Amino acid sequence: MSFFPPIPLIRKKLIIKKLTEHQAFSKETAKTYEEVGIINPSGFNKVNEKLIKEKILIKTNDGKYYLNKK
Repeated sequence: MSFFPPIPLIRKKLIIKKLTEHQAFSKETAKTYEEVGIINPSGFNKVNEKLIKEKILIKTNDGKYYLNKK
């Protein structure tokens, strides 16, 4: 029996880690995924959508992201 890591969970943790490392906590400090070093930024769109829906991640009008500190 093979073990497959939960890729969406790994992706979620990576997004949060990278945005935290780059201090992306407001609209003014928001970053693109490319700026923080996330490979394949358009991959796993469902993870992005879920983070936004849960209000963990905020997407700006210009396509940048920051973490909701609330």
